[in-house]
Amino acid sequence: MTRLVLLLAVVALCGCATSPDADPRDPLEPMNRAVYEFNDTFDQAIATPVAKAYRGLLHVEIRNRISNFWSNIGDVFIGVNNVLQGKLQDGIEDWARVAFNSTIGLAGIHDVATDMGIEKHDEDFGQTFGRWGVGSGPYLVIPFIGPSTLRDGTGLMLDFYFDPWNDVTPSSVRDPMWALRFVNRRAELLDATSLLEQAALDRYIFLRDAYLQRRRSQIYDGHPPREEVNDPPDQPVK
Repeated sequence: MTRLVLLLAVVALCGCATSPDADPRDPLEPMNRAVYEFNDTFDQAIATPVAKAYRGLLHVEIRNRISNFWSNIGDVFIGVNNVLQGKLQDGIEDWARVAFNSTIGLAGIHDVATDMGIEKHDEDFGQTFGRWGVGSGPYLVIPFIGPSTLRDGTGLMLDFYFDPWNDVTPSSVRDPMWALRFVNRRAELLDATSLLEQAALDRYIFLRDAYLQRRRSQIYDGHPPREEVNDPPDQPVK
């Protein structure tokens, strides 16, 4: 629900944040840059130090087991999205991963499915909407979350709403594990952040372009058609 409120607040500001000289993919750039600066300040002041301390405290093997646990939960709706996209075989494989990793892999902490040759996929509701022909809409930077689009932000709300971990009780177990999930994910991205700081003159533009290109590639399963100069991004999948 929090993410829904944030996204609706962003969309509500569309009319007052546009610029005639903006990148057509990013008509809300002034507002997006402000949110980006907020996220970056929060990340440098809190998220990164916590992630560094976490990585220094826990051995890499333990962190990998934690990542495997959350990855196993994610495979449930990765399978759903593959089926919704018409990729039935991939969806069956995703659910097979859940079955093997949840049992033989001891609640997912061991990724035995990959060792068995069952490929790990990466799908979400935003990609499903893209496969259905929904355009990306304006680029958005969402508070505390980062790069997105109107389509992907809507998909993100569904990803969060249907996440099986939301049904875990009591909250004294569920909420700390959510925090662990995000800290672990931020720790995984520390090296990428370091490379970004060294490589990009304008990190906002670099992140925006990289995000939009990556999402287009994901929607077309790594084989996006050539874009014409005057075509809008993310045309419906044929």
